[in-house]
Amino acid sequence: MTAKAAFDQEEWDIIAEGPATAGMIVIRAEGGGTFRETIALAHAYADARKQHGQSELLDEIVSSKPEFDRHRYRTDADLKGEGMARIGQAVSLLREKATPQEVSDYGSFVLTLARTVAEAHAEHGQKISPAEQAALDEIRERIGSSA
Repeated sequence: MTAKAAFDQEEWDIIAEGPATAGMIVIRAEGGGTFRETIALAHAYADARKQHGQSELLDEIVSSKPEFDRHRYRTDADLKGEGMARIGQAVSLLREKATPQEVSDYGSFVLTLARTVAEAHAEHGQKISPAEQAALDEIRERIGSSA
């Protein structure tokens, strides 16, 4: 099993921020529901904590509150572009040092969290708006075949 110690601090920060970054990209894909969606993001971490012991890597990621540097991105476009790149970086780092199962588990967690956020507030009468679905699709592409 791969643990936090396998990564330097910069690498770990990228990996640890990946899920919250994906959630924030989905939150910012539409203008409404920010409060509900933010709560859903936090609940996704709490739900993942209940799975404790299935993945040491995920246990370490969800052991603390979601990490997200809101000052890193000046605009929603920066968040989407740079955030997607960081999610891709996180998966690449994991592919180098983690087991294939851990990479898959990480990708599944990121996608589940992002979908949970998208479903937390209906926009335009839809459970997941087209903009949110587009964000989810791009996140899935960045994660690749791992999830």
